[in-house]
Amino acid sequence: MRVKKGSGKSGKGVFAGMFLAGTCLFFAGCAGKQGAQGNVADVPADDGAPAWQKYADEPVTFDWYINYSWFHSDWGGNVVSDKITEETGVNIHFITPSGNEGEKLDALIAADSLPDFITLGWWEPQIDQMIDSGMVYALNELADSHDAYFYLVSDDDVVNWYTKEDGNIYSYPNSFFTAKDIETYDNISSNQTFLVRKDIYEAIGCPDMTTPEGFRAAVEKAYEMFPTVDGEPLIPVGAHVFNDQGNVSFDQYLMNFLAVPFEENGEICDRYTDEDYLTWLKMFRMLGEEGLLSDDIFIDQRTQTEEKMAKGRYFCMLYQYTDMVSQQKELYARYPERVYLAVDGPRNAAGDDPTLPINGINGWTVTLISKNCERPERAIAFMDYMLSEQGQLCLSLGVEGETFDYVDGKPVVRKEVNDLLNTDRQAYDRTYGADNTYWMLQDNRMQLEWKQEPGESVRQIMEWSYPYVVYNGQYDAFLPKGSAEAYADNKISLLWSETLPRLLLAESEERFDAIFADFIERREAYGFKKVQAAKTELMKQAKEKMGID
Repeated sequence: MRVKKGSGKSGKGVFAGMFLAGTCLFFAGCAGKQGAQGNVADVPADDGAPAWQKYADEPVTFDWYINYSWFHSDWGGNVVSDKITEETGVNIHFITPSGNEGEKLDALIAADSLPDFITLGWWEPQIDQMIDSGMVYALNELADSHDAYFYLVSDDDVVNWYTKEDGNIYSYPNSFFTAKDIETYDNISSNQTFLVRKDIYEAIGCPDMTTPEGFRAAVEKAYEMFPTVDGEPLIPVGAHVFNDQGNVSFDQYLMNFLAVPFEENGEICDRYTDEDYLTWLKMFRMLGEEGLLSDDIFIDQRTQTEEKMAKGRYFCMLYQYTDMVSQQKELYARYPERVYLAVDGPRNAAGDDPTLPINGINGWTVTLISKNCERPERAIAFMDYMLSEQGQLCLSLGVEGETFDYVDGKPVVRKEVNDLLNTDRQAYDRTYGADNTYWMLQDNRMQLEWKQEPGESVRQIMEWSYPYVVYNGQYDAFLPKGSAEAYADNKISLLWSETLPRLLLAESEERFDAIFADFIERREAYGFKKVQAAKTELMKQAKEKMGID
């Protein structure tokens, strides 16, 4: 997954298989895929071949809206996109917002001008808006009418999870994992990492940064010894962007490193009042008082962060590693001594291992097909190709004989392809377009079967989290859109986003305590107890649906 993904994130990161405070979506009741599969026999089989095969010689171009301003990939002219077009007849014209993503998507919806495909974060409120307004197709209805292959390439659990109360599934996720995958695979990494710049960390003696005292001392020493990077100030502590939810580095990620529980005695916990969490926030406040929380981290957006990361201007970061892979590879090629390492970071007072999540069954983004699409039969066939093993192999590794070869029955990426991937991501995308350049329907679980040895610049970061991975998808609480609890949750999230910077920049611990007490008081007035009760009920429903005790 290439995001940030948060995104993950984008993401992933993404983002990232992650609980996002304050987001709202309904855990809809749903009909299982077994019921849907009963329709397969009613669909003309065309000798059993998937529908995309019969369209290969019929060119069509789809507009595909990607709800991320940082997405800049083009279609055509590289190995992967050309091969997909050859096999499906489909060309893609990508559309991305130039500014605020929400405003762009809202404008498309208001004008009833949605492109053929729409990809956005699974937590976004516009999803229900598009569905409730009848602006997108039910994927199962398109499958029943045009391509039963959908039922073979889609995941049973995902179809069950995303099916709405009306019995239809309107969106399909990427980058998802289920609870049972944790038991099946031992090479799933979490996006969430604590990173340090290798040369600086080693120069200050590879200190223990798992305690507040050790962390603070290490940051102070790093800044004392290395105040500048190529004439520009060192940024002692890096982070994701501050937004209207808060900052995942200083809230969700930090909580996960401290193993702050999500539930206790069957009830959703208040993670924000955890004693260990507040202790660490106060440590960061002390760094701020010393001038070691740079103004940059409070104002920079992703583009600025990436530029500074590519220069190695951060000493340490609680960060989603997939958001910095390209910059890490650039450092490895230009300044190998400045690459980042994943090391043990913040821990709770008991020294417990971190509990680092992977993307849950929700995935990272979802893709929908608009009713403005004039060729919905081609759209569902194209989606089915992308979800198939053939499509996933192409998205992941490229084309046999051009980007990879089979060695002893296993696909192995060619050296020159890997070399470019590990030195110049942009050139790699333009030339080859594999390694999930087109991540919108990637299936990380399927792609584990072809997983290549990661490059030296990212191997250690990817593998570091293996022992700490947990499944937290049952806690992705999405309150019913329009409910009083959802409204209150949104207000609380906005309040936290305003409170967090004030806490970090408070001039004293007494001021910190006063600001936090005001947050708690106002949160209670907004209806926090009712929000927690509603999230507890959704957690119980999710556990039952997932088969989790």
